[in-house]
Amino acid sequence: MTLTYVYADQTAVLGPLATYAEPHAYDLCEAHSERLSAPRGWEVLRLAQPAPPGPSNDDLLALADAVREAGRPQQPRRVAPDQETGRETGRATTCVPAPRGWPARSRRAPPRPAPT
Repeated sequence: MTLTYVYADQTAVLGPLATYAEPHAYDLCEAHSERLSAPRGWEVLRLAQPAPPGPSNDDLLALADAVREAGRPQQPRRVAPDQETGRETGRATTCVPAPRGWPARSRRAPPRPAPT
């Protein structure tokens, strides 16, 4: 609610929330607007506040469509054959250095003994 004073009429007016700022208008929360009292000899005029509009049918249909769309399983994206690069992108690879003392890759591992 917005509180404005009409000094000439000695009236405090409580009305719907103002849509633009005025120098002598004060926005109040619901609790403070209900407890408002005016100075002696002043009148408090409380204007009816319109009920907030509920959701329209279009809003409800848009919400239902969004929920349906979110619930559908997503198809994997396929790359067009002319845009394929030939690189594998589905598997992550990491290089881990060998521990100290392991032979370098260029050296051959010693042969395994034959089973007896």
